[in-house]
Amino acid sequence: MKVTDLAVDVARRLDVLRDRIATAGGDPDQVRVVAMTKGFGPEAVVAAAAAGLHDVGENYARELLDKSAALRHLGGPLVDVRWNYLGAIQRNKVPALAPLVSCWQTVAREVEGAAIARRRPGAEVLVEVAVTDDPGRNGCPPASVPDLVAALGTMDLVVHG
Repeated sequence: MKVTDLAVDVARRLDVLRDRIATAGGDPDQVRVVAMTKGFGPEAVVAAAAAGLHDVGENYARELLDKSAALRHLGGPLVDVRWNYLGAIQRNKVPALAPLVSCWQTVAREVEGAAIARRRPGAEVLVEVAVTDDPGRNGCPPASVPDLVAALGTMDLVVHG
């Protein structure tokens, strides 16, 4: 599929999503939609940007880094793309991701926040809450969320609830 065709498809789907938000009583202008491009190439990021989606999400560090590098070689009007990282945060990946990622959506531990704050002061973070007892799943236990949010708030990070 060509980028222009993909952009038309993304724009159509975005219109449907915004209509659903409005039908549910929400204000589509107050909802940040993040285009997830996992498993797609850099052309999906170009299509999302062309459709007006400036928040782009990835959950694999390598995929985000590769797409960002590919987009730099393509050039074009992508300066408004804001990378969102939704994968489990590995502190050894933070130095490479920090210059690119604006919003970290999966902070589950204070040490992760500290690693982000050292490399990207002022970054937006969201706390990932563990809603199951599955030890294989990432997330902060619900009872620990207030303490984690408070700690992140002292680290020059923008914590969203």
